[in-house]
Amino acid sequence: MAASELYTKFARVWIPDPEEVWKSAELLKDYKPGDKVLLLHLEEGKDLEYRLDPKTKELPHLRNPDILVGENDLTALSYLHEPAVLHNLRVRFIDSKLIYTYCGIVLVAINPYEQLPIYGEDIINAYSGQNMGDMDPHIFAVAEEAYKQMARDERNQSIIVSGESGAGKTVSAKYAMRYFATVSGSASEANVEEKVLASNPIMESIGNAKTTRNDNSSRFGKYIEIGFDKRYRIIGANMRTYLLEKSRVVFQAEEERNYHIFYQLCASAKLPEFKMLRLGNANNFHYTKQGGSPVIEGVDDTKEMAHTRQACTLLGISESYQMGIFRILAGILHLGNVAFTSRDSDSCTIPPKHEPLSIFSDLMGVDYEEMCHWLCHRKLATATETYIKPISKLQATNARDALAKHIYAKLFSWIVDHVNQALHSAVKQHSFIGVLDIYGFETFEINSFEQFCINYANEKLQQQFNMHVFKLEQEEYMKEQIPWTLIDFYDNQPCINLIESKLGILDLLDEECKMPKGTDDTWAQKLYNTHLNKCALFEKPRLSNKAFIIQHFADKVEYQCEGFLEKNKDTVFEEQIKVLKSSKFKMLPELFQDDEKAISPTSATSSGRTPLTRTPAKPTKGRPGQTAKEHKKTVGHQFRNSLHLLMETLNATTPHYVRCIKPNDFKFPFTFDEKRAVQQLRACGVLETIRISAAGFPSRWTYQEFFSRYRVLMKQKDVLSDRKQTCKNVLEKLILDKDKYQFGKTKIFFRAGQVAYLEKLRADKLRAACIRIQKTIRGWLLRKKYLRMRKAAITVQRHVRGYQARCYAKFLRRTKAATIIQKYWRMYIIRRRYKIRRSATIVLQSYLRGYLARNRYRKMLREHKAVIIQKWVRGWLARRHYRRSTQAIIYLQCCFRRMMAKRELKKLKIEARSVERYKKLHIGMENKIMQLQRKVDEQNKDYKCLMEKLTNLEGIYTSETEKLRSDLERLQLSEEEAKIATGRVLSLQEEIAKLRKDLEQTQSEKKSIEERADRYKQETEQLVSSLKEENTLLKQEKEALNHLIVEQAKEMTETMEKKLVEETKQLELDLNDERLRYQNLLNEFSRLEERYDDLKEEMTLMVNVPKPGHKRTDSTHSSNESEYTFSSEIAESEDLPLRTEEPSEKKVPLDMSLFLKLQKRVTELEQEKQVMQDELDRKEEQVLRSKAKEEERPQIRGAELEYESLKRQELESENKKLKNELNELRKALSEKSAPEVTAPGAPAYRVLMEQLTSVSEELDVRKEEVLILRSQLVSQKEAIQPKDDKNTMTDSTILLEDVQKMKDKGEIAQAYIGLKETNRLPTMDCHELNEDGELWLVYEGLKQANRLLESQLQSQKRSHENEAEALRGEIQSLKEENNRQQQLLAQNLQLPPEARIEASLQHEITRLTNENLDLMEQLEKQDKTVRKLKKQLKVFAKKIGELEVGQMENISPGQIIDEPIRPVNIPRKEKDFQGMLEYKKEDEQKLVKNLILELKPRGVAVNLIPGLPAYILFMCVRHADYLNDDQKVRSLLTSTINSIKKVLKKRGDDFETVSFWLSNTCRFLHCLKQYSGEEGFMKHNTSRQNEHCLTNFDLAEYRQVLSDLAIQIYQQLVRVLENILQPMIVSGMLEHETIQGVSGVKPTGLRKRTSSIADEGTYTLDSILRQLNSFHSVLCQHGMDPELIKQVVKQMFYIVGAVTLNNLLLRKDMCSWSKGMQIRYNVSQLEEWLRDKNLMNSGAKETLEPLIQAAQLLQVKKKTDDDAEAICSMCSALTTAQIVKVLNLYTPVNEFEERVSVSFIRTIQMRLRDRKDSPQLLMDAKHIFPVTFPFNPSSLALETIQIPASLGLGFISRV
Repeated sequence: MAASELYTKFARVWIPDPEEVWKSAELLKDYKPGDKVLLLHLEEGKDLEYRLDPKTKELPHLRNPDILVGENDLTALSYLHEPAVLHNLRVRFIDSKLIYTYCGIVLVAINPYEQLPIYGEDIINAYSGQNMGDMDPHIFAVAEEAYKQMARDERNQSIIVSGESGAGKTVSAKYAMRYFATVSGSASEANVEEKVLASNPIMESIGNAKTTRNDNSSRFGKYIEIGFDKRYRIIGANMRTYLLEKSRVVFQAEEERNYHIFYQLCASAKLPEFKMLRLGNANNFHYTKQGGSPVIEGVDDTKEMAHTRQACTLLGISESYQMGIFRILAGILHLGNVAFTSRDSDSCTIPPKHEPLSIFSDLMGVDYEEMCHWLCHRKLATATETYIKPISKLQATNARDALAKHIYAKLFSWIVDHVNQALHSAVKQHSFIGVLDIYGFETFEINSFEQFCINYANEKLQQQFNMHVFKLEQEEYMKEQIPWTLIDFYDNQPCINLIESKLGILDLLDEECKMPKGTDDTWAQKLYNTHLNKCALFEKPRLSNKAFIIQHFADKVEYQCEGFLEKNKDTVFEEQIKVLKSSKFKMLPELFQDDEKAISPTSATSSGRTPLTRTPAKPTKGRPGQTAKEHKKTVGHQFRNSLHLLMETLNATTPHYVRCIKPNDFKFPFTFDEKRAVQQLRACGVLETIRISAAGFPSRWTYQEFFSRYRVLMKQKDVLSDRKQTCKNVLEKLILDKDKYQFGKTKIFFRAGQVAYLEKLRADKLRAACIRIQKTIRGWLLRKKYLRMRKAAITVQRHVRGYQARCYAKFLRRTKAATIIQKYWRMYIIRRRYKIRRSATIVLQSYLRGYLARNRYRKMLREHKAVIIQKWVRGWLARRHYRRSTQAIIYLQCCFRRMMAKRELKKLKIEARSVERYKKLHIGMENKIMQLQRKVDEQNKDYKCLMEKLTNLEGIYTSETEKLRSDLERLQLSEEEAKIATGRVLSLQEEIAKLRKDLEQTQSEKKSIEERADRYKQETEQLVSSLKEENTLLKQEKEALNHLIVEQAKEMTETMEKKLVEETKQLELDLNDERLRYQNLLNEFSRLEERYDDLKEEMTLMVNVPKPGHKRTDSTHSSNESEYTFSSEIAESEDLPLRTEEPSEKKVPLDMSLFLKLQKRVTELEQEKQVMQDELDRKEEQVLRSKAKEEERPQIRGAELEYESLKRQELESENKKLKNELNELRKALSEKSAPEVTAPGAPAYRVLMEQLTSVSEELDVRKEEVLILRSQLVSQKEAIQPKDDKNTMTDSTILLEDVQKMKDKGEIAQAYIGLKETNRLPTMDCHELNEDGELWLVYEGLKQANRLLESQLQSQKRSHENEAEALRGEIQSLKEENNRQQQLLAQNLQLPPEARIEASLQHEITRLTNENLDLMEQLEKQDKTVRKLKKQLKVFAKKIGELEVGQMENISPGQIIDEPIRPVNIPRKEKDFQGMLEYKKEDEQKLVKNLILELKPRGVAVNLIPGLPAYILFMCVRHADYLNDDQKVRSLLTSTINSIKKVLKKRGDDFETVSFWLSNTCRFLHCLKQYSGEEGFMKHNTSRQNEHCLTNFDLAEYRQVLSDLAIQIYQQLVRVLENILQPMIVSGMLEHETIQGVSGVKPTGLRKRTSSIADEGTYTLDSILRQLNSFHSVLCQHGMDPELIKQVVKQMFYIVGAVTLNNLLLRKDMCSWSKGMQIRYNVSQLEEWLRDKNLMNSGAKETLEPLIQAAQLLQVKKKTDDDAEAICSMCSALTTAQIVKVLNLYTPVNEFEERVSVSFIRTIQMRLRDRKDSPQLLMDAKHIFPVTFPFNPSSLALETIQIPASLGLGFISRV
């Protein structure tokens, strides 16, 4: 397809623009060949006529489809040209905040001018081991590629970092070095990687400065070679520097600074050690104030100075040398302040006693007068004579500045040499990676010699870069067997020849420097004469005769000739140098030594650059007389030579390119200036790479990727089984021009624009399909709408017609009804009128008759009432008196009850306050939860008491009410009686007197009575209302109090419950943190233990000296014991205190000093353990031998005495023998060992001497113990003499008491032997002893008795001391209790009386509670002691019985007839097994070997019961416990633990092995708990199992050791799981298309990503599920605890989720809608697996929540504010940084999707700004959840376990 055919309507193009460089436009009509004008529509809405160039007729560049914009690799773009590159970089930088982009083999890095969280150790771990194309572009990806190629190809590598000043070169190089240091580590313990990184602060301080473009600009180039050994670990480094900008020392432009070190010195001038330098503010010195900007914003020079000094110390530069460096730097500053005064035009002078020069002389250690003289004079030498000439003020100033520059350059070189010395390694270097941090192409308004050299170096580098790119293209074509056509690319060899060839610019410059009267002008004329009009790349400016122009590869640059000669000569007066060389300051002459005598192997030249060498560790050697010639070399010549050496080094390595771009000149964060970016892209070679790629076949697809992407363009008949042939057939139909593509072996190659054409065809096909789908769906929707409307119209018509019919029928019904209503209405009217008239007549009659009757009645009534009134008035007077009395009584009762109620209320309030006080006083106590619960109970009791009081009050109230009511009724009865009596009196008075008073008096009395009655009534009503109100108020107060009490109780309950829940949660979090910290310490401890073992083996090899006369083989048993001692001692002594510390961080850093102390302690304990073990073994052997001899000869007492004598002599001889061996060992070590090993200060010598000393001391101690045991043996013999049968019980009791007093197990064993001997004494004839033997026995008895008395005296003394110490402790505790009581008393006195009583009660309750708890603890201890003593009593009784049985067996047949056999001592039947296994001591190693070391987990898991080794080991431990053999128990447990460690160390990467021993270790731990005899572990045991509990030993400490071992095994299991799953996760969860066809493959660039199509060997989700099934089945087969399986599954799922999410966050191509669907489907499959295995409650699903939310985030709508709110509420498990990262990385796969707008991302950030979460971007994939081992008892009976013959344990027997 022709390119012009793509210029159709709506096609988008790029047109040049003076402001934006390139502007996007859209074609308004199709382009036809021959058109001179294109009608375009700009994005801002304007129309434009774009005229084509009539000569070239070049069409504007086509714009790439939006789907390709923002790609990781610029070569993935279909159209490769400048506007496409610029637009892609701008979109990634501005919209996606991505600063790295690939351009083929080049990494383009844009400086963000902002700190980004993308350089942490988690990011380094994420990129480690990944292919370069599989992750998003990053400097770490380039570093990983270099490291991987170095290891794979065994070829040295180079990383070339270039760019403008301020583009970020130094930072990029620093991050690359950090990556190497982190990934590789160092080969020694010297931490070389830290030293490599520590060189950066030093070099930045002396070589970096602030410029107008950069605050930390490197003013020199450097090439750092990082050396690696054969295992590719860092062993050292070497640095080479180029072209230090010395002129900056004496001059700085405006807004610039000198080198950082000067300002750091001035800022630290007030430090005591710097007072001698006599420094001050930087503005006081000429060399630091010229720029006018002494401070950099955000930089503290004082802190930077501290960092510099710390780095110097780390690199081995001593304090004296550091102070020497600072003296020289301070001297340079003071030298700059030296002023000259002119005497005449040709001479000058320095003022007398000039302070700056005096300070300079003092600091430099030179003579003031001599320095003053040679600063103002110079020496001229001719052929015949030498004379001194004064110089002018200007010349003196220039000479002073030249001297300052020369001193600084020498100091710079000296520091570089010492840094190289510190980084140098004695180990042979196998390979290296070089990091070149060099200046980029520079062009300024005024360009001088420095810019010329810089651009010359960039020309050489660009040439090398072009050749490398060309070579890679050629290799790719040849590998794919594509016909190779020569690609035309820009060759800058002519420009290089112009500079460096014979009669080139540098050659003419050196020649002019040799001329006596050579000047810049004459050199310029020579340039014009030689190259003008002869070389197309050389031009002369029109308006200048002192400048020239060179056409570089990037741009034309005009150079000013002024200063070229002076800078190339770099002259310094020799006399001034001689003065400095004669300095008393020793360091100063070192700077000016000749190259042959230089300290550093890479000495610097006078210009501050070190020549490159291939062997940097060795000094260069030259021919005699070469030094003088070297001094005559110019700066240009030296720079050319060093550049040639650099190019040789780079050509011998595989280069990797990093091009740094400066986005703007104002250092604004994430601001992109298109003009500046285009300039740098043209200068750094990125566009040249694009042009070379575009000239060939830039777009490359594998056949599978092409088929997957463009399957939509194929018909079903075109699809064949052969993908390659299918792609060929389709391409021949789609692209007719065969030159536009080529078929390779594995890929299809397309020319530029063809992929865009295919994308257009694909989009058109998809668009046509969408239109057809839309057409069909819209037709179906409209037809459905029509049918729905037609049906609705018919329904409406039917309902309207029915409505009309119903209305007519209704009208007819209403008409008929109206006629009937009229008929009945008229009849009703007439009838009603008649009834009204009739009723009116009747009413009139009734009213008239009633009126007459009422009149008569009133008259009779008046007469009767007059009589009654008198009666009632008298009764009313009596009742009023009674009511007033009653009211007064009631009022008094109310007042009294109110007073009582108020008192009760006050008590309640005081109690409420005391509760609050009690609550505040007890906050923070350890038993807070118990006290709170107790407080709730007390409150409930108080509440019940109050309720009972209120109930009693209500009952009293009701009883009083009833009483008052009864009194009222009684008074009413009396009132009625009074009324009757009054009536009688009145009637009698009326009858007797029959007098009538006057009517007026009666009426007046009547009126007064009525008034009084009214007043009384009103008063009564008021009184009743007031009583009602008071009653209402009392009821309200009562209800309020009840409500308040209920609310307070409820609030207190809720508060306590909340606090309890919060504290429980906090305690759980603290417990998990502490458990995690403890397990991390265990992990680190196991690593150190392995390191310790390795070092121990190395020491053994180093100190392997033959021991004359003493042959002893290495004991596995002893080494095992040392390992166990190490772990147990650490676990007991150090780790336990650490558990109580608060966790400061998620991962606690290890204290190295602590572990060094632990290692020292381990060594001491190991020595003591070894000596004690050997001595105890020897004693046991002696005991066994003595026992055998006594059984053979039980009747000969003399032989026993001889045996005791021989045993004593044997011990003494063995002690002498051991002492002789120690002396011989010392002598052998001092004579035959290597001097570095056996030196008195050597570590090996010290360790060995300590071991020998401890052995000798332990032998002496054991000798004393043997003597004490012998004395105790004699005492036991004397105590247990044959007595009468009556005293048998007493003797046994005494024996038992003596045995209980013995604490040492050895004492008990000796006592048993003594018991046997004394039991045999009656059968012996004591008269057989001769006189000498008796005397000897008496003598020995006396000696032993004396020793026994002495030991008893010491024990009594110790007991008295212990009692005194206990009494002192009690006195101290009583003092503390007294002080506490006084404090409480003082506090109580300050409280009110009620609160004081309450506080005292609470205190008394607390004291009594604590005393009760203490008494309970003492009671429990006593119970435990009683149980323990009972167990010991049973054991001792059983052993005595066994001894008696042994005696019966040893009696001769004649004695058997005399003594009857006791039936009690008959042994048990063998069939009655007790669940124990018996083995001999010498078979222990065989047991461990067969059961642990050589056991195959697969056979046990398939054929035997789970956990069988654990059961067997425990049954052996039970038997040793049954025998009360602590040595056997300790030895077996130690051997078991160390053997498990050995197996795991040997086969630690085998999942089955690690899982098998984790399961068995847990089962062994559970058995120790289940049969420990503790009540908490015996709840689920059967009675038979309870009988099998351990009887003699408490193995709680060993349980802790086993628990720690299980934790270490679990962590190792997790690491094995991670190593197995790690390669599967990314491929299976992200890259593989589980749902085929959902996501299309986008075009990729040069760095191909891993294909998402499942090929052979590619991991899929099914692979992960199969692996999970394998893990689960193995865990179940090994009988692992279900809770532990859940924890393992949770950890596995966390690893899957974390690794998947981390890769998703680092891969832009994976952040799409379709990929979100794939991830959610994959997660659902994992959840289905959990359901199948019944593991949904394991917490594994919750670990996938961040990944699930990330997948949902890819799929949700991302446009409106509502969408933002939904995202914020949905993504609760993701951090803000992760959410923003996913949104920035979101990439549409198809054109129908839309990108996330920048405004939407900002909205998300604004909504999430208050969220407090971690700023870390990636999840910690190495995190291991703290593991717990819940107790899981076994129901298996020990006595039923059978030992299979396959285990080879025939030497053990069931008991």
